[in-house]
Order: sequence, then C-alpha cells, then structure tokens
Amino acid sequence: MKHVIALDVGGTGMKAALLAQDGSVLLEARRPTGREHGTDAVVATILDFAAELADEGRTRLGSAPVAAGVAVPGTIDEKNGIAVFSANLGWRDLPLRKLLGERLGGLPVALGHDVRSGGLAEGRIGAGRGVDRFLFVALGTGIAGAIGIGGRIEAGAHGYGGEIGHVVVRPGGPLCGCGARGCLETLASASAVSRAWAEACGDPDADAAACAAAVEAGDPRAAEVWQVAVDALADGIVLAQSLLDPSTVIVGGGLAEAGDTLFTPLRTAVSERLTFQMPPVVVPAMLRDTAASLGAGLLAWDLLSTEVTA
Repeated sequence: MKHVIALDVGGTGMKAALLAQDGSVLLEARRPTGREHGTDAVVATILDFAAELADEGRTRLGSAPVAAGVAVPGTIDEKNGIAVFSANLGWRDLPLRKLLGERLGGLPVALGHDVRSGGLAEGRIGAGRGVDRFLFVALGTGIAGAIGIGGRIEAGAHGYGGEIGHVVVRPGGPLCGCGARGCLETLASASAVSRAWAEACGDPDADAAACAAAVEAGDPRAAEVWQVAVDALADGIVLAQSLLDPSTVIVGGGLAEAGDTLFTPLRTAVSERLTFQMPPVVVPAMLRDTAASLGAGLLAWDLLSTEVTA
C-alpha cells in the first residue's frame, strides 16, 4: 500500500506514523527525542527513527514509503528545508530536509512547522474538515496558531502567519519571552495559568489542570485565575475574527483538555465581545497530540502532488 512517513519532532518526544493518501494511519510509533544528549544526538535520533519507519513500511506494508514529512518547532524555512532555530532542541540553520532525504535514499521530504502542521491536519481530517476558513489555536506552554484557507495553511510572507500568542491583548502587561508586554500567551497559555494558580493557591507544583479541577470544584480563587485567561483568550479570538473572519475557531493544546470548563465560558466571552463581526463556531480540536505528525504526512502527500503537476 502506498504510504508516507509522518514525523513530529517535539522537545521531549517524537510522534510518527505511516500515512495513507486518504489520511488513514497505517502504523504509529513514538520515541524520546533525547535532547539531554545534545543537538547532534537529536539529529541522529531523528534520522534513525525515520529510517526505521521506512523499514517498517517495507516489512509490514510490502512497499517503501513514497515521501516523508517532518514537523519541527521553532523557526523554519519551509521553502529551503532549513530548521532555522529551536531553543528547545538547540539547532541553528539545520538542513533537515536534505539530511533526511539523503538518509532515506533520495526520498522527497517536506518540512513543516509543528503548529501549522497540526492546523493543517485539524483542517483536513479533524475538527475543521469541510471548513473553508478556520483559525487553529494551540494552548500549550505558549500559544501558537495557524490560519486555514481552502484546505491549506497560510504561513504569511515571512513564515510567521498565525502567531496569535504574540498579539498584545493587555498593553503594558506581563513581559513576554518575545520582548513585548501583554501578549496573549503571557495570560492564557497553560504555563501562564499554572503560574497564576500556583501563586493563588500557594502550591508551587500546582498546574493548569489542577486549576481547572479547582474551578469545577467551585474554588473562587481558581475561578478568578481561570476567568483572567478566558477573557484574554476571548479578546485574542475577537481580534483575529475582525482581521481574518474565519467561520470556525479550533482550540487545541493542553488547556483545551479542560473541555466544557474552558469552552462554555470562552464561547460566552467571545459572543459578548462581538459587535458587527459574524460569530465564529468555537470548537475543540479532535486530533490531540497526533495532529502535528498527521499534518507532516499530509505535507508529504502535498509535495508529491506538486511534483506531479509541476
């Protein structure tokens, strides 16, 4: 059966699949990234993992993969296949597409950004299936996003399209890692909620999941922390709605695991802020932590389609 390698490289772990052209998963695998061993070791692990996946395809499916897609965090140059920078993984200007292609015997390789790849998968085979225009928002350690238009992700002129986490929603607010103050991710990311709840409850180990549980239990301190995050997120979504006019906003990432505890007040807050804008449908992501790897596989299939029509 024809298939591609789909690989998502995260800060702590890698998720992979062999993906059929219709998006169905033929095989899944996971492996630690091993960043504690250094950048060279991480790159070697990626290449080894991809080669082993290719072997698995030959053994289990009776044929070699026809392409590969890899999604990575940080700054990337998709056109030239360069992983420009990743603070978590320690690389700079890594020619990852070239290295993978060589290791896989000249196989075509697509390189994508992890969140945009996740957004692509959600748009085509997840919560945004059949939706022409959507915004994907990933609430994790930070906040990132992807703009979906006509079945593809709009990366922008310089590759930074969708960075909703760095929209300023509270001017003069908390200092962000990007250097600005009041960015959305300083208030509504899982790490921001964790910090605020740890301070409010006095437990340095408390996290966002614990805050959500406390909200459900009726703790007023947790409710206050949670509402700060919900209000900031609603402001960011309404700003994006004014600029992009998506029909659907797909919210994923760790904070979205809170389910209705997040989505019920968030939908209300978004609705209250809209004036002339058409309201978006706000829905949870479907693919969870497999979205980026599935999106990498879809990029690989897109690459083959492009080569055929070129």
